[in-house]
Amino acid sequence: MKKLIFSSLSIISIFLIQACSSLGGSSMNNLIATVEMDETVIGICDQSRVISILPFPGNGQVKASPEKTDEEIEKELNMEVSFLKENPIADDKGMVGLFVNCKGEMVKCRMSNKTQSPILDEQIVAVFSQLKKWSPGKFGRDSVDTYVLYSFTIKE
Repeated sequence: MKKLIFSSLSIISIFLIQACSSLGGSSMNNLIATVEMDETVIGICDQSRVISILPFPGNGQVKASPEKTDEEIEKELNMEVSFLKENPIADDKGMVGLFVNCKGEMVKCRMSNKTQSPILDEQIVAVFSQLKKWSPGKFGRDSVDTYVLYSFTIKE
């Protein structure tokens, strides 16, 4: 049977980065990636400062994280996404994006890179939409609004 395999991504090379601007100093530890907001997202604390956490050690940026582990999420995806059972020869990949506000609430979930099937997209978004409680992303000591990407691939 086909299974969904997924991982969280850094958005460093994704088109959603509006700017990487230095906050002072000259090292990579001083970069911040601000997400270009093309829509108002209800529940975001500061629409002008939604951040994609950059994965550089020691830069004071901590990624938002759900209450569930990646393994638990992957297990739920494989149990709840009926498209996989109904289409055993399907091969595909995509990305789902989640907005997590400064309070640790996932306030919007959408496909960032759609699959070939709108039904599969709907089922994946439905599973991720259940992940309401998160540890908020941090920049320094401050909790910030963040955009988190999960990549997935259908594999045997």
